[in-house]
Amino acid sequence: MAKLGTKCVHAGYSPSNGEPRQIPIIQSTTFKYRSGEDMARLFDLEASGFFYTRLQNPTSEHVAAKICALEGGTAAMLTSSGQAAAFMAIFNICSCGDHVVSSSNIYGGTYNLFAVTMKRMGIDFTFVSPDCSDEELEAAFRENTKAVFGETIANPALTVLDIERFAKAAHSHGVPLIIDNTFATPVNCRPLEWGADIVIHSTSKYMDGHAAALGGAIIDGGKFDWMAHASKFPGLTTPDPSYHGLVYADRFGREGAFITKCTVQLMRDFGCTPSPQNSFLLNLGLETLHLRMERHCKNALALAEYLEGHERVSWVNYPSLPRNSSYELAKKYLPNGSCGVVSFGLKGGRAAAGNFMTGLKLASIVTHVADARTCVLHPASTTHRQLSDGELAAAGVGPDMIRFSVGIEDASDIIEDVEQALAQVEP
Repeated sequence: MAKLGTKCVHAGYSPSNGEPRQIPIIQSTTFKYRSGEDMARLFDLEASGFFYTRLQNPTSEHVAAKICALEGGTAAMLTSSGQAAAFMAIFNICSCGDHVVSSSNIYGGTYNLFAVTMKRMGIDFTFVSPDCSDEELEAAFRENTKAVFGETIANPALTVLDIERFAKAAHSHGVPLIIDNTFATPVNCRPLEWGADIVIHSTSKYMDGHAAALGGAIIDGGKFDWMAHASKFPGLTTPDPSYHGLVYADRFGREGAFITKCTVQLMRDFGCTPSPQNSFLLNLGLETLHLRMERHCKNALALAEYLEGHERVSWVNYPSLPRNSSYELAKKYLPNGSCGVVSFGLKGGRAAAGNFMTGLKLASIVTHVADARTCVLHPASTTHRQLSDGELAAAGVGPDMIRFSVGIEDASDIIEDVEQALAQVEP
């Protein structure tokens, strides 16, 4: 079986004799068929193929297949953004009146999606600390709980989730564990191997790697038995009237039911579709993902170690540091490195953080993370500014936190830039 680095380059697309070596960009909204009967079979899900890019497109399908191979799943799909992937992964099995247990240490945009927007849709969320006790985790479940959600490495708190423990709790209640693996990527962690059932990504981050294309992905591990818990998941286990009474779990089994329903029902209705051009750009990023992640992690560890010894730094958070609270979990789930993001605080708090960022020359202040180029952000005043002080604390985001996304430049240049910026901050 091919190693992961080889899959980054080759998985998902195998050209035949005389076909394009690179995945072709099929820039077409629609596809021609010889007869109405041929197309009717597609609309009835009796045949595979493409008829409208809002649902599926050949370029995107090749790239989804590559990500599926990298995560070790059985089916996958691309979405227009990571937010779309998070929404659709939950909404595919939840409806008004349902409930989800989620780690509180998640990306601010995901928290808002869950706590505000999806709550307005009648789906309730209970947020628990990733470090909660087994008793606290158990108490979060309700009779109407339909899923558990967490991030492998929280953005930007950088806590590492104990995937096996959360998977065990989810499965004891007959619900799947959904993991956002954006920061770790399948290069450093494959959550499906630790008990997760569904994996999502914001492919705009490390997978793309160049701040070129928005995108998201959903991958099914193909192991969760929907029929064993049929009453909890009627959308998958009872007839869909919009497809002549088809039952997804019967027709497509554990391996394909979740992604098929998400594609032909939710993507059909919401249209959160990536453009073929964006999928093409994503694939270019995936081809070097294994190389870039190694460099990101090496550079980030070097910066974290430098910051730990600096007199103007009050704290440093990086999972691969031996003194970090997530270090033991990082050794277990992320033995080859965690990610390229380091968070830290300066003596002087929020004001010092602002002065430090203004003084940077190499690193860019942008609303982005996990880029080939080093970038920096103050989460409390940007990505998490809608959260209250209590919500910020629960998410692991202090007012002094600086989120520093270490790029793949030379590590000495990154540290030199940080050093000169720190020198400008009042002691």
